[in-house]
Amino acid sequence: MSSSEYALPKGTRVDEYTIEKLLGGGGFSIVYRATLNGDKSKVVIKEYMPTTIAKRDERLHVIAINTDHEERLSRGRRLFFQEASTLTTLKHPNIVNVSNFFRANGTVYMVMDYEPGVNLQAYIKKHKGNLTERFIITVFVPLLKGLKLIHSHGLLHLDIKPGNVHIRKGGNPLLLDFGAAHEMMHTRQFQSNQVVTPGFSPIEQLDPAGYIGPWTDIYALGAAMRACIEGSSPPPSPQRREKDTLRPATRAFKKRYSTPLLKAIDWAMAVDPLDRPQEVDELLATLPIEKATLLSDAEMPEA
Repeated sequence: MSSSEYALPKGTRVDEYTIEKLLGGGGFSIVYRATLNGDKSKVVIKEYMPTTIAKRDERLHVIAINTDHEERLSRGRRLFFQEASTLTTLKHPNIVNVSNFFRANGTVYMVMDYEPGVNLQAYIKKHKGNLTERFIITVFVPLLKGLKLIHSHGLLHLDIKPGNVHIRKGGNPLLLDFGAAHEMMHTRQFQSNQVVTPGFSPIEQLDPAGYIGPWTDIYALGAAMRACIEGSSPPPSPQRREKDTLRPATRAFKKRYSTPLLKAIDWAMAVDPLDRPQEVDELLATLPIEKATLLSDAEMPEA
């Protein structure tokens, strides 16, 4: 079923907010635009609603489909609450700002600032890649700086992809969705909420004994930069480890993009984690960051 079939009806009151519009959702959550009842200011609310194991009852409460799924639902609620709690501590202009979180209707809600803009994946799909170098640098340098803050708190994002990047006016980005956020330096066997996105998750994220670290997020970010150029997701990392047929960006796109940008993408996307930048600052040092300036309306791709 789609998110709309599980969504709360327009006008539903949740805590101190009123649901105004369904914005979207995936297998684990539903996202709404809402208003704060006091001053009617707009916010975005993310509701934990895992549609494969849960349903709504007549009171609109989220309950397990059957008793076999009750433990999974309870565990998911705890992780979602943890995500919200984590985000309230990460204050950066390029990281989504969580202003509130609470329990209601048998589930958990996260309240975020409402900011007009468009999803990066929508840009890529509409324009089939081919986004300008200035656009890529303007978007990804601030994202890297936000990622540096995340890593400085001993955390990893672990689900960076174009679909988790929101583009505001001028190309000013926001990194979204910290549902996979995890403490550093653990093997995969200790990670409780594994998220894998083919093309963007590096090999150590799929290996039960693989060591994850800042280099793991750096791979995903490099893959997202390449998607802005190529218009599609890179091959899955297991396929690349088996036989890497991905043509280096320095050869594939050398007529349209600068060598520093293309080298940075290739370095970030090295299959072996030890061959990648180990920290964000290493990658930032190779990028032409002087091009990271806000874009005019004329320079922004049409949504």
